[in-house]
Amino acid sequence: MSLTRRGVLLTGVGALLGGCSATASSTAAPTGGATAPGPGSSAPTGSSSPPGAPALPAVTAWTPGAGELVPACKLAAVRHVERAENGPDSALQVVDAQYGGLLADSASVVVVTRAWRRSGSRITPDGRTYDVRLSRAGTSWRVTAVHPSYPGPAARRHSAAARRVLGSDRIVLPPAAARDVASGLVHDSVLLALLTVSRSHRPAVSVIRSGHPLYVFGTDRRSDHPQGRAFDTWAIDGLPVVDPRTPRTLVEDYMHAVADAGSYNVGGPYLLGAAPQWFSDDTHHDHVHAGFGA
Repeated sequence: MSLTRRGVLLTGVGALLGGCSATASSTAAPTGGATAPGPGSSAPTGSSSPPGAPALPAVTAWTPGAGELVPACKLAAVRHVERAENGPDSALQVVDAQYGGLLADSASVVVVTRAWRRSGSRITPDGRTYDVRLSRAGTSWRVTAVHPSYPGPAARRHSAAARRVLGSDRIVLPPAAARDVASGLVHDSVLLALLTVSRSHRPAVSVIRSGHPLYVFGTDRRSDHPQGRAFDTWAIDGLPVVDPRTPRTLVEDYMHAVADAGSYNVGGPYLLGAAPQWFSDDTHHDHVHAGFGA
């Protein structure tokens, strides 16, 4: 199954410049991203362009696919972001929605987006990742807070590893993750691991540093993500981790690959060994987490 079920991913990482955790902010409304329709997507959304103005890219509404746990929770989070960020002069496409935390009556949904904004005759690419918090009442989920990503300004100089990650055509980074790398706040241990696993796989990253809860959800333990010491992968070689049609052997091989690349803490849909190096839970049924030491 191709990546188009979730939306078109950003492939030109370099053009964008200009965790399981991220910097939390107030509950202010988010900003957005866009893509071409794919299987599992609803009809395109968006508004018509004013006469003489450049057209915004067509976008599609994200929908949960096979293998999702509590799809109503993700859908509530995604629709909140889509409604806030699609307008007459803006278009947002959800690239992926993964759990930052999933408990019985509360959740964090990490909504990864690509976006465009129109100002006069210019269309500017954008895109944030949102930590959307929800609570459950019966079978319904209600959004209680939205924390957009804030990767920070680009560093004046980048490490060799950062330059190689940003220039790689085998590592797919959404806008917020690319800006995380450009900020210089991501440890080389993470970047070198991405480069290593990209020799044998094509990882599609959802979150590196910003746009994910600061703490391991439901605990007071700091996540490795806001410290620039982790990355999450939502698709491997074009196949979503959450999709039951994605071969288990592929996901397991990738989990072993990130462990061999230096991750001390590998989580995913399958438990491959003893803690603390390996773990699996409902939160990680839809992505592979890789954490790294300082």
